[in-house]
Amino acid sequence: MRLHPGETEAADWRVVPVLDAVRQLRAASPDVTGRPRVIAIDGRGGAGKTTLAERLREAVPDSAVVHTDDVAWNHACFDWGAVLAEHILRRLHRGEPVDFRPDAWITHDRPGSITVPAGADVIWVEGTGIIREELAPWLDASVWLQGDLDEQERLLSARDGDSPEQREHVADWLLEELPFMLREQPWARATLIVAGPPWIAHDPDTELVVAPPTGSGPEFPSPDLW
Repeated sequence: MRLHPGETEAADWRVVPVLDAVRQLRAASPDVTGRPRVIAIDGRGGAGKTTLAERLREAVPDSAVVHTDDVAWNHACFDWGAVLAEHILRRLHRGEPVDFRPDAWITHDRPGSITVPAGADVIWVEGTGIIREELAPWLDASVWLQGDLDEQERLLSARDGDSPEQREHVADWLLEELPFMLREQPWARATLIVAGPPWIAHDPDTELVVAPPTGSGPEFPSPDLW
């Protein structure tokens, strides 16, 4: 399996019901009250972050999804952490609703806004680069999607095309992504590793392929939960 430089390959993969994975993520922040849990979903393009976020949203009543691509739109590949924290994560930690129009949306006349209703149980924040030291105080748990980078790139190409313009965009993205990932090592911070895309037989509607975290430290769940 080809992984990011410095990434540790997960072991002890197993198939679990989606709701068991949700319970594992909840267990990482048992004392959260008066506000939604904020759970990050990170991984390379093509890993399946958006698909996983939607599956989890469907599995957890009163949950919602925030896409970091909406925050980063016409702004920057990775330099959006402060914007996300100030205008979205801070409000969620106060138990307040979110209705935010980034500056780039206003400048480029993009309609609508990033909205999260009050009273949500869980907010799934998905996007490449969401698990980072800068945002750690705002995240209650996190998921890293680990998979073979060649397969993820193949799926990304199938999704977004393989035109010269797209290849140039991907090359420019990787110039920022690779050093960012090497510095932040999100796989070492994650509460749970999920196969993305999974290569073990399972029911994609009701199950996930997961592994214990590859890092160590107080932010990771007790081994007794595995």
